[in-house]
Amino acid sequence: MRVRLPRRSLHVQLTLLYAVPFLISGVVLLAIPLLGSRQAIPAGPVADPAGVPGDGGHLDRQITTSAWAIAGMVVVSLLLGWFVAGRFLHPLRTITATAREISASDLHRRLGRTGLHDEFTDLAETLDDLFQRLQTAFESQRHFVANASHELRTPLTAERTVLQVALADPDATAETLRSACHEVLTLNDQQERLIEALLALAHGEQGLQLHTPLDVADTAAEVVAARHQDAGRRSIRIHTALNRAPATGDPDLIERLVVNLIDNAVRHNAPGGWVEISTTTTATGGAIRVSNSGPMVSPDEVDTLFQPFRQVGNHRTRHPDGHGHGLGLAIVRAIADAHGATVHTRTRATGGLDIEIGFPG
Repeated sequence: MRVRLPRRSLHVQLTLLYAVPFLISGVVLLAIPLLGSRQAIPAGPVADPAGVPGDGGHLDRQITTSAWAIAGMVVVSLLLGWFVAGRFLHPLRTITATAREISASDLHRRLGRTGLHDEFTDLAETLDDLFQRLQTAFESQRHFVANASHELRTPLTAERTVLQVALADPDATAETLRSACHEVLTLNDQQERLIEALLALAHGEQGLQLHTPLDVADTAAEVVAARHQDAGRRSIRIHTALNRAPATGDPDLIERLVVNLIDNAVRHNAPGGWVEISTTTTATGGAIRVSNSGPMVSPDEVDTLFQPFRQVGNHRTRHPDGHGHGLGLAIVRAIADAHGATVHTRTRATGGLDIEIGFPG
């Protein structure tokens, strides 16, 4: 059976690393004169005229003294090594203890500087950056869950109200009950679209599983063809200039990105407005650009639009037709980040947005 030796702490290892070379050096320095003295003694016993032993006795005393000196050096080197290692490891113990105390509910704490600007300070700064990113991620997750719960609860409450009103009406007819059922189905359809959007957002944030070469122009052409009827009902004109735009990634996710870009441009528009979609080849790959007319957007609100459940004006309101949940551009951002694509957005002086996504080839 294999015997497992106890694990030595870093403190002990550093102590030995300091003490052993120090001890070996001391032994070598003490051994050199002893060897020289031994070689200088002639063979056989030597005594002076009074019969007192000569260099042989002196050599024995040197060996005894050296042995005690080596023993003392062992003790001193171990004590000094333990002290030096302890001082050296003190910042690391502080970092370890503080990092253990920091939890998901206490991520606002930071390690700070540990003393001199050394490797331990670099480690503390690296961990502080990590805790900052974790804090941001946890806060974003809590915010997202709270908003998602609210958005899912709203249609459920509306469904319950519709059903309760229909059941409480003693004069309800088949027609009124049928109307209530249609309302419930409409609300259920809103829930289904919201859940699909949440799944798309989660899928986009997980990263890529496929790396398939494709042409974004082909994807955009298919999406535009499927959206012409919806745009016509809203009196929105769609103009396209689709040239080759190579990209590599997940075809389904890129299609979802294009769908959300175009849907966002069509739905957040004005009657009689327009949408322009163009694709092109760039020095690094392909790009798609979607421009649209619509309400005025403040440049300060652009980043907010890419956050979940946020729309123009920083409101959490749903689009009047019940289709919008404020997740479209958040999904666009997540999918673009997963593909290593760039997102450039600017507001238009006459209203609306210009959004360009640049994919690596």
